[in-house]
Amino acid sequence: MEQLSLFLVVLLALVIPIFMARFKVNNVPTAVAEIIVGIIMGSSGFNLISSTHDLSFLSDLGVILLMFLSGMEIDFDLLSRKNNQKRKSQAGKEVDPMKTAIMAFIGIAFMSVILGYILHFTGLFSETPLAIIIFMTVALGVVIATLKEKDILGRPIGQTILLTAVMGEVIPLMLLTIYASLHGGNAEQLWLIILLFVAAIFLLWRFQHPYDWFVKVTKSTTQLDIRLAFFLIFALVTVAETVGAENILGAFLAGMVMKLLEPSEATKDKLTSIGYGFFIPIFFIMTGVKLNLRSLFAHPSSLMLLPILVLCLFIAKLPVVAVFLRKFDKRNAFAGSFLTATTITIVLPTLQVARRLHAITQTQSDAFILAAVIVCIVSPIIFNSNFVLTPADRIKQKVTMIGANTFTIPVIHDLHDNWYQVRVFTDDQNNYDTFKSRADITLIPSYDQEELEKAGVFDGNIFVAALSKDEENIRLAKMAQAAGVGRVIVILLQPDAETVKELREVGIEIFNFTNVRSSLMRALIESPAVYQVMTDTKNVLYSVVVQNTSYTGRKLMDWDFVDQMTVSRIRRDGAWLSPHGSTVIEPGDELIFSGKFENADRIRRILSQK
Repeated sequence: MEQLSLFLVVLLALVIPIFMARFKVNNVPTAVAEIIVGIIMGSSGFNLISSTHDLSFLSDLGVILLMFLSGMEIDFDLLSRKNNQKRKSQAGKEVDPMKTAIMAFIGIAFMSVILGYILHFTGLFSETPLAIIIFMTVALGVVIATLKEKDILGRPIGQTILLTAVMGEVIPLMLLTIYASLHGGNAEQLWLIILLFVAAIFLLWRFQHPYDWFVKVTKSTTQLDIRLAFFLIFALVTVAETVGAENILGAFLAGMVMKLLEPSEATKDKLTSIGYGFFIPIFFIMTGVKLNLRSLFAHPSSLMLLPILVLCLFIAKLPVVAVFLRKFDKRNAFAGSFLTATTITIVLPTLQVARRLHAITQTQSDAFILAAVIVCIVSPIIFNSNFVLTPADRIKQKVTMIGANTFTIPVIHDLHDNWYQVRVFTDDQNNYDTFKSRADITLIPSYDQEELEKAGVFDGNIFVAALSKDEENIRLAKMAQAAGVGRVIVILLQPDAETVKELREVGIEIFNFTNVRSSLMRALIESPAVYQVMTDTKNVLYSVVVQNTSYTGRKLMDWDFVDQMTVSRIRRDGAWLSPHGSTVIEPGDELIFSGKFENADRIRRILSQK
């Protein structure tokens, strides 16, 4: 029976995602589907799978890896000042994602406390701190996956929802540790837990780039990056248990440490493959197997608790609606608030800890799990059916151009609206009057740094200095680079070799009119077909860095849209490769390809998605 149970669980872990892909079940998170199947196959259903020693061990490893990967999902760049500056939402309002998310989570915490005490005073659930922690939680993994699907992680509303979810995972986990220490009789060791957090923070900020050394010395037979990850997991899990904290806290901190070591995309893919490819599905399936609905339905008090818990999980996130409505479009604010109600990844470990501490009965735990499953099914469906992707949401990068003239205006019209939002600034009244009806042009008094900062010129991702004077373009380009703009491009009409060398050394890109004109003429003479590709209005030549792991580790010939594109070159680790149908694409490869405009645009979007 034990071997049969193990076989069935591994088989289900394989079959469930295949079934969901075949029948296009996209709105239900895979984790929820695995729990539901576990319920059907476990004691509540056909009773074909029982909890064995081996499955319990694998399930425990699964929850540890789940928390580790949850820690790795936290994007610390979102906490930087640059990424949290005020930006306009699609509703035209100024949004600071961090401040908005903090306000939203404070509302969640306040409402969770109220609901926790209501359950206590009504006699429905006496363990108030545990209820408060559960009502606060947000399923970060589900939120990230949903936001990636909508492709709005880089937009103000996407960043705000994500930051709210981060707090909804980190803060309840910290509170759970304190709760477990107090309830487990380890109150005197709380200072050690605080010391653990301080030590973790020190590690996070002290070790920034040692991972590069691992990349140089690792081999396919050693896989040092994976060994490092598992060392961190078991080291911090051991430390956490030693000081009286929960092992899931240690695993979560290990994930955060690993994140700040800046591992490569290949390492992240391997760790994700190990976790979600084997151990984590076993944890979710076994959670469903252990769920005893027959016992739950046999206890009227616990059964009555179920709909109340579902309502509480939704009501706890009501303050998010009020906060989001002040900053975002009404429909999207409502949808985003429902997405923050998803809660499964922290709830399950929390209930596991509570059962170990005997703070909650098995039937109460089952009621909480079932309520979380219901909410996790409903919330993404409501989000996907109500969230409307506006043109502003599709914009990938903000381009700022200095200078409104006969060169910049045609470039603006040629740039794809779905990829770029372009703003032009000029201090020339005549040029402003001439071109203002053809582009988004802002008239500013001068090109002084104070005026440029006031107008938000340096808030974009790409800065282009396109005036007719080289000296002025160079001054503006250096100013933009100092302000932290990601890419700075300067147009030079008559550059000298020393200036070109100086600018390139500091990372400023140069557009040289003389070189470009001569290169195009040479292409027309030597390779007319190349010239035609570059100037064709029906076809387009694109460059894309492959980040979508669905297309890495596969041969070019196996891509489903390979017949709609022509790959010219591949750049890998700074070297150019000649592509073949058997070429295996790796994460981070840069492809130069061409194709019909609508096909190439879609392919570029697919391949660039993380």
